[in-house]
Amino acid sequence: MTEHDPAAFHKLYSPRQPRATYYRKDFGDYVLMIALSALVTGAAYGFGHGMSIAAYILCAAAVVAFTLRHGLALTVPLIVRRPQDLLYTVLYKLRNLKFAYFAAVSLLVLESMLITASPNLPHYVQAMRTMGWYLFYVHFGVITIYRTVIMVAHLARKELAREVLMQTSWKRVITGNTSMTLEIVHAYCSGLLAHIILIAPWFLVIKYAKFSVIFLPVVCVLNVLVHLKWLKVINDWFYRDHWLAHNAEMEFIYLHGSHHDAIPSGMIAVAENGFLEGFLRLTLGTPVTFYNPLTAFLAITIEVQKDMEAHQYIPGVFPRLPRRIVEVSQHSTHHYGQIEPYSFGIKVDQPDSGDLYKRLFRGLPDGLRNSAKLDEELTGFKWDNPTHRRTLTLYAKYHNWQMRDVASTPAEVTPEVPLG
Repeated sequence: MTEHDPAAFHKLYSPRQPRATYYRKDFGDYVLMIALSALVTGAAYGFGHGMSIAAYILCAAAVVAFTLRHGLALTVPLIVRRPQDLLYTVLYKLRNLKFAYFAAVSLLVLESMLITASPNLPHYVQAMRTMGWYLFYVHFGVITIYRTVIMVAHLARKELAREVLMQTSWKRVITGNTSMTLEIVHAYCSGLLAHIILIAPWFLVIKYAKFSVIFLPVVCVLNVLVHLKWLKVINDWFYRDHWLAHNAEMEFIYLHGSHHDAIPSGMIAVAENGFLEGFLRLTLGTPVTFYNPLTAFLAITIEVQKDMEAHQYIPGVFPRLPRRIVEVSQHSTHHYGQIEPYSFGIKVDQPDSGDLYKRLFRGLPDGLRNSAKLDEELTGFKWDNPTHRRTLTLYAKYHNWQMRDVASTPAEVTPEVPLG
């Protein structure tokens, strides 16, 4: 009997339209999406803020890159033809909210109310806000330096990157005439812009919310408890949100598409999201935005850094994805030609995974340790599939692994899923 209801996870109010790539006909919608990204960034940070100015430059670069990489076709934008899909998107987000989200928001509001009710206590609200600003910019600076190092490493080995991608479903994009420099810089700029927009809600919380040094220890402990609760349901939340991002055409074009438009490298990653999608997820999705700045700093920084490493699907180029991650995770399959899995795609409990992997992931709830089981249950996803075998073969080749059961598997290109 099915534990999860497919009707709940796959509910749509508009016609289903699976998508995993942009086309020339999306140009009008893409430009509108970029304009909205610039508007949201300016409204959040301030239209003259340095983060906003950087975003404007990146937005302009994104439009130029789209034209160079996909071409230009003038058609009636989807948002004009089906404006009701915007309302559907909001409904999807609201219906997918989990208890941890409401708990985090409630705790933030309660702390602000207690601070207002006790003005004579030494809350040091301004000092806490200053601490929040320092943590915010340290987070952005450290991640941006890391992203830049990854870009430099890819530029230094761009012909190796081309060689790897030519053996995957990306062969339809990467050809002998493709400028790898453009592809690498585009991936870097995509990740940087997604990062600026992602943390805009956190910026607003630091700017407008009140935090007390007196309540700091208790609030941080409660934040950790909320986060542990969140980790138990995050895969269900992500599966639903991610499934919509690929099957509701409006969501793909305006929210998630930019995450799949660039080469599958750590440079593109932030938290599994595209430009506007990040803003929505940290506003109407995850609870981390509403934690105390110290807890939020730790949660967001760890998530972004791990997500960057987990998206490095070009073996032989920094950062080197550990073998244990490649063998028990299939998000690479999602970026390499097969639209599934929609979950985080991890499956530790396998006959040949060994006790080592089970110990390495033992601190995570089962919903994360074996998140791919949700795909197997809801879509019939097969763990043993040609795309994953090909990926293992590529890592064996470029990382000099001694593979037990895939060494003789040909690196065939999986037939492309019809997504048009």
